[in-house]
Amino acid sequence: MEGNNKILIAVLGGIVPVLIWLWFWLRADREDPEPKGLLLITFLLGALVVNIVLPLEQLAERLIVNQVFVIAAWSAIEEIFKYFAAGTVAMRSRFADEPIDYPIYMMTAALGFAAFENILFLLNPSIAGETILGFLTGNLRFLGATLLHVIASATIGIAMGLAFYQKRYKWLYFLIGLILAIGLHTLFNFFIMKSEGNEFLRTFAFVWVVAIIIILLFEKLRRMCPYHYPRSAEQNI
Repeated sequence: MEGNNKILIAVLGGIVPVLIWLWFWLRADREDPEPKGLLLITFLLGALVVNIVLPLEQLAERLIVNQVFVIAAWSAIEEIFKYFAAGTVAMRSRFADEPIDYPIYMMTAALGFAAFENILFLLNPSIAGETILGFLTGNLRFLGATLLHVIASATIGIAMGLAFYQKRYKWLYFLIGLILAIGLHTLFNFFIMKSEGNEFLRTFAFVWVVAIIIILLFEKLRRMCPYHYPRSAEQNI
């Protein structure tokens, strides 16, 4: 029974902060919200791909000698599979019909990924009885790593949203967004590992600055949506 309680604490500690972030971002799409069922499917797919990502990251660590390249490979694997989690169902559906929908679905998949990853990080200290360590780990991930997953995936979604009304080169927008997402993810992981815990505040501050930029771009996409203007959206880009 005690072991079950510790697992429950880890699950709640991993999911609750993620739900707070999800609530925050979904409020920005309140004019024309996405179907809750589709958001749930995207969230669950984001969580499920962790089971594919972890073995691939272990394989990359065995095959690649250079640590920087290993970190970049980890970042690329995670961002690509978070994109597949959002793109497999949600972004192919008829509900992805506005520029803002792409970052919404990307961030939902990223938060599903982060939730499952958070549980794994919290589970070991919780099982060992280190509740305080688990609480601190959860808060650090809430402030930094979880937000990193959101802004990295949002970068891809925003790039796709900016290309929503483009007739050509949509693939180029996606590619630029993917490269930026992998770059942000790699930088965060690199500095966290290099600092060995001494530069947490500086690294997290960097993530929050990027988050503010993402919020501004998110607002730009919201203003590009048809419901924001009575005229056609194309005229307002």
